[in-house]
Amino acid sequence: MPVAEPLSPLSVAAVLKAAAEPLPSLDDPAFGAMFDRFADARVVLLGEASHGTSEFYRARAAITRRLIEVHGFTVVAVEADWPDAAAIDRYVQRIPHQPINATPFSRFPIWMWRNTDVEAFVSFLRDHNTSRSPREKVGFYGLDLYNMTAAMAAVLTYLDRVDPKAAMAAREHYACLSPWAQQPSAYGKASLDEGYALCEIPVTRALVALLQKELQYAPKDRARFFDAAQNARLVADAESYYRAMYLGAADSWNLRDRHMFDTLENILAQPGPSRKAVVWAHNSHIGDARFTDMGLERGELNIGQLCRQAYGDDAVLIGFGTHSGTVAAASDWDGPMEVKAVTPSRPDSYEAWCHEVGVDRFLFDLRAAEHDDLRQVMAEPRLERYIGVIYRPETERWSHYGHAALADQYDGFVWFDETHAVTPLPTTVTSGEDETYPFGL
Repeated sequence: MPVAEPLSPLSVAAVLKAAAEPLPSLDDPAFGAMFDRFADARVVLLGEASHGTSEFYRARAAITRRLIEVHGFTVVAVEADWPDAAAIDRYVQRIPHQPINATPFSRFPIWMWRNTDVEAFVSFLRDHNTSRSPREKVGFYGLDLYNMTAAMAAVLTYLDRVDPKAAMAAREHYACLSPWAQQPSAYGKASLDEGYALCEIPVTRALVALLQKELQYAPKDRARFFDAAQNARLVADAESYYRAMYLGAADSWNLRDRHMFDTLENILAQPGPSRKAVVWAHNSHIGDARFTDMGLERGELNIGQLCRQAYGDDAVLIGFGTHSGTVAAASDWDGPMEVKAVTPSRPDSYEAWCHEVGVDRFLFDLRAAEHDDLRQVMAEPRLERYIGVIYRPETERWSHYGHAALADQYDGFVWFDETHAVTPLPTTVTSGEDETYPFGL
């Protein structure tokens, strides 16, 4: 097969400008309507190029609101821990408050979910659900597995209520992890030093024991059983994850993203009308890893890849990008949040190409047969920027850029030329009549 001639820089610029669809302002309802073309999918995954950019949160909220109000989506699943997100879910679905051991989303990085943009979206969900039947209400779920301590507490709280004898057995199983409750990452090193998985069998037994009693527990309250079961799965997978951290980066990354995908599948499989889900996660999770350095060089997979493999065209992957502005991020893990300037994108990156389009906000539709010339241009491997909760501009090329083939990585790409840091919320929870509110404000 003859190889296509590479396009000249002038041709590339012309292709990009012709394919870029200008987007309305984020406050205009027409912004969300621009994404109606993706609404037939069962799962729409919305990315972000950083965890601390307001425009990305607001754009995802506008798109998700449209998918909920017009197209019947009832699941919002986010890159957050299950027990923390459950506090929001209870609030938006007006489920009675359940005591929890710690303020939701009070662990690093606090600003990722405790910010004014998420607060506004949560308020929308609660208002939307007010007049809906239980089958029509939108749920808010966490896909991640870091908060093992809160998950164990949630399992024990559930069992204390439905089966005190089983709760005693679960406490014995989970006691194995108690020395590392405040610093679960240290558990992995301890297991490695001992030469075996210290707690794998006990936490697996706790999960199996719970699942074996589904026919006894679930008829009384299926939603609470499902919540407890997911927390028990989180504990079992987190135990494996923290061990894998010391065995290799790909092992821990793959375990985490498989957990996120499995959790999404469990949510979608719940009894009731066919569910459609919106997923919020970082570009590195939702862009198909098979077309990035992650998959090609490091053997890593992600939830975007797994969704494509499971759902085919019923999964839509939409990435987000920016050229410059500010971002909320830390310099080190567990460090304080800083508002940092985003270095203008490198000239050899996709972001530089997007910046040259000269449009403040636009959408690339990268699906096959939509813009074949655009797909040809964006299939050329090129640098793409990823900013997580840590941002180090001084080492940006090596710490925040990787090669990818954008046209195969995503089905759509949303561009904001200049972006701004999120505004964090305080972690102080006020008491009072409305204490079910997860942000305590």
